[in-house]
Amino acid sequence: DFSFTPVLDLDYGSSEVIGNRAFHHAPEVVAKLSEALIDGLAEAGMASCGKHFPGHGYVEADSHVAIPVDTRDFDEIWEQDIKPYLSLGHIKLPSLMPAHVIYEKVDSMPAGFSKFWVQKILRERMNYQGMVFSDDLTMEGASVVGGILERANAAFNAGCDMVLVCNRPDLADELLSKLNYEPTPENTQRLRNLVPKAPFMNWQQLHNEPRYVQARQIMDKVVTEAC
Repeated sequence: DFSFTPVLDLDYGSSEVIGNRAFHHAPEVVAKLSEALIDGLAEAGMASCGKHFPGHGYVEADSHVAIPVDTRDFDEIWEQDIKPYLSLGHIKLPSLMPAHVIYEKVDSMPAGFSKFWVQKILRERMNYQGMVFSDDLTMEGASVVGGILERANAAFNAGCDMVLVCNRPDLADELLSKLNYEPTPENTQRLRNLVPKAPFMNWQQLHNEPRYVQARQIMDKVVTEAC
């Protein structure tokens, strides 16, 4: 199994789409809570995918329906939003997903279509060796590069290992009929690295695990008090 979580975006209190999906505003807290989530998922046999690199929490616009533009310079993003990724690294975080956000003072392309973000920063400067998934190519934030084939090619050319086409089976069929792409040995190995290597709990064992039972009790209490 696999989960496109955790959300590593910082909570700036302004994003329409990130909102309470973010753990916290402080990068250190986001990294710590995300690490706990990653470890818990791994115990149940699930790999994780951190998102949305380098950070979607600052912009107000929702990249599902708009093309968000982040006006900050690189140093501010590096010193704040990228910190959780640096803390976790590819050993703890086996895959990640770039944002359909344009960081206009850094590159004119959204991060998922940007060689600067995926190759120069992520692969070279951060030495990240995990899997890189594109975000959903049917989102409005991906529309800046053209149709579904152009979007997939742009993501692969930027350095993504795999692309996602969600909620539009017609576009998935179109892409599969037109795409000419061969994974590299590096792509294939990164995908294999997502397969669990350690024993993990089955469904019944999970529900009997004392820490899981305690966590459910805490969650039930929080929900009850919130209501």
